[in-house]
Amino acid sequence: MERTKWLTLTGGIIIGLIAVVLVKLGNPPNMGFCIACFERDIAGAIGLHRAGIVQYMRPEIIGLVLGAMIIALFNGEFRSRGGSSTFLRFIMGVFMVIGALVFLGCPLRDVLRMAGGDYNAVVGLLGFIVGIVTGVYFLRRGFDLGRSEASPNQLGAFVFPAILVFFLVLLLAGTVFNPEAGGPLFFSTEGPGSMAAPVLISLGAGLLVGIIAQRTRLCLSGGIRDFILIRDNTLLLGFVGIFLGALVLNLAFGFFKPGFADQPVAHSMHIWNFLGLYLVGLTASLLGGCPLRQLILSGEGDMDAASVVIGMIVGAAICHNFMFAASPMGVGTYGQIACVVGIIFMLIVGWVYKEA
Repeated sequence: MERTKWLTLTGGIIIGLIAVVLVKLGNPPNMGFCIACFERDIAGAIGLHRAGIVQYMRPEIIGLVLGAMIIALFNGEFRSRGGSSTFLRFIMGVFMVIGALVFLGCPLRDVLRMAGGDYNAVVGLLGFIVGIVTGVYFLRRGFDLGRSEASPNQLGAFVFPAILVFFLVLLLAGTVFNPEAGGPLFFSTEGPGSMAAPVLISLGAGLLVGIIAQRTRLCLSGGIRDFILIRDNTLLLGFVGIFLGALVLNLAFGFFKPGFADQPVAHSMHIWNFLGLYLVGLTASLLGGCPLRQLILSGEGDMDAASVVIGMIVGAAICHNFMFAASPMGVGTYGQIACVVGIIFMLIVGWVYKEA
């Protein structure tokens, strides 16, 4: 157990260091990795939304899934499975990304924002913890989305990684079918979507982090859940490591800027920072994993997790098409309504779904 804890902490430190290096090489500030933000960029890259400042086929996401798949295959842990309330999981993925984009970041970015000195992220973390506590209440009273069944045919498990490989080929080839209108991939020329580390470095970083996250079972919601239920802090140590690794390099590079105001890609509407990550924490606890963990599971052959990821990509497009997503100016009325609706929906799901 002690060896596992040290490996998890060390893996977290490496991920934190990699995240800040990606910022140094061009990724948006405090956004070396952000699952929700990067899935939003991917949604824009394939034309699901037309917010011109957030369109880019992020290689980090592709690398995370492929890295997890490669190491799972190597260790004999790749298994095709699914069938546990798959469509509901898709919808839950939609609501999880709504919460994340109201906050402006996933739980992983929340930790990276704190390591950059963003006090708004501390408010978000409190909401995330309370959301998980709420989810644990439902778990204790028997919450269950149904059994995931193993499939004797492995083909279905390779479909989602294969789609990402296809997008990677388009990205590397710089394919443009229509020089005037753009596509099949769209690229931001300004804003966060235009800020990116070199493609191959980003891909390599994603592969390495995917391998680490698969081996350590890294999951912030799972770590908080485990600590509440069985007082096990192993998974939490991974995120302590991410914070420490990112903090050290942020200080070294001069990126650490403490405060609430003028934080990059962030806002100071505290109630919505809290409620946005409350929705993410509640949803993640009921799904059995945070946005990062869903990506890793999809790389291991879990088709239910892949449906969550696709739900998040579609949900990110909905956020921008329906004006749900926050901006540095704050959260608009539609985003506030969507967040509250998401919380109510997840509370209903938590109450209704119980073991037979």
